[in-house]
Amino acid sequence: MKEKKLSEKAVCFGGADILLPDFNKYNGTKWATIACDQFTSEREYWEAAAEIVGDVPSTLALMIPEVYLSETAKRIPSVHKAMKEYLADVLYEHKDAMIYLERVQSDGRVRRGLIGAVDLEGYDYNKGAQSPIRATEGTVIERIPPRVAVRRDAELELPHVMLLIDDSEKTVIEPLAKKVGEMKTAYDFDLMLGGGHVKGYFVDKDDREKIYSALEKLSSADSMTEKYGNAAIAPLLFAVGDGNHSLASAKAAYEEVKSKIGVEAAATHPSRYALCEVVNLHDEALDFEPIYRVVFGADADELIASLKKYAAELSGNGQAQRVKCIIGDKEEEILFADPVQQLTVGTLQSFLDDYAKSHEKTEIDYIHGEDSLRALASKDDVVGFLFDGMSKDELFRTVIFDGALPRKTFSMGHARDKRYYLECRKIK
Repeated sequence: MKEKKLSEKAVCFGGADILLPDFNKYNGTKWATIACDQFTSEREYWEAAAEIVGDVPSTLALMIPEVYLSETAKRIPSVHKAMKEYLADVLYEHKDAMIYLERVQSDGRVRRGLIGAVDLEGYDYNKGAQSPIRATEGTVIERIPPRVAVRRDAELELPHVMLLIDDSEKTVIEPLAKKVGEMKTAYDFDLMLGGGHVKGYFVDKDDREKIYSALEKLSSADSMTEKYGNAAIAPLLFAVGDGNHSLASAKAAYEEVKSKIGVEAAATHPSRYALCEVVNLHDEALDFEPIYRVVFGADADELIASLKKYAAELSGNGQAQRVKCIIGDKEEEILFADPVQQLTVGTLQSFLDDYAKSHEKTEIDYIHGEDSLRALASKDDVVGFLFDGMSKDELFRTVIFDGALPRKTFSMGHARDKRYYLECRKIK
């Protein structure tokens, strides 16, 4: 059977011309580096990575960690120079390839994924999007231009985007686990600085056809009815789990190219596509962790009174929600009996955003871990808010019916288990 081109696939996902070093010649551990948006306040992590890498080829030379975002303009030329050098001497192209990935996380569990390309024509990060690929959190438009600046003249892209599929029956990715003995190895090495281990295998054409068929079923009207109770809703196939702003930047860069060369020429331009990893929402190794809120500089009594008033005035149809307010060693639970939004964090964030607008001295922060939140809330003029996190099963339903989630709704696992830059692709 002749395989369709990616642009012809209803599922917006397919193979790509993936570039990799020869790992018999180059050190994989030094080559792969963690996503740029991790350890954003910890220069010591990136200094340690640079020390490990030394002067050997590494994706560290092909990206700008966000901890150095203020130095973007100064660093861009060296990034683009390294891309040219690696294209000439380091990278080898695997035409129309797809890679099955087994990532051993820092906790020893194995997360499975697929590396391929998505068609950006099927992606919309704007509020109210009905596209098959959608953002899971509100996009901060101001964060896009610096990333587009890096991508604009770059010859390569490196993915840290993770797209999620709602595949409770495990029909797309998991069947490949039984076939690794028959697959050609793409890479197999430890990841630096506690990132675990990574193995990649090239997926053959027959298995890819099975993947496309399974993806089409996931986005069918029957599937929409079974999972979400409505066959008429616009199918959501891929929800952006990590790298929302990176994929949005790829889309913005593609639209920029399209405006310059025209729709017809852009239809076959490599910038139309973006590399990513597809992961099953129901993978046992994939955890969602809540991100709590603290408010600094507020009159605690006045803040709590305002929140109670807000809660009493809600008149939605959502299921009842509760939030625990922490002030020093005191706790008080507030009930949102009739919330408008599906998630507690969304209901709370709407209140906090409005409250902050009318209280200029207050500041909202986003905290991982209950112990950290309680430690902060023990200080003067600080109020902490604890609530149940969103379960994985709620993600697709919420994005479908509520749209993009409030910023900082959830975190997918620990920082060291995020995607590492490894595969590359030409975008010019």
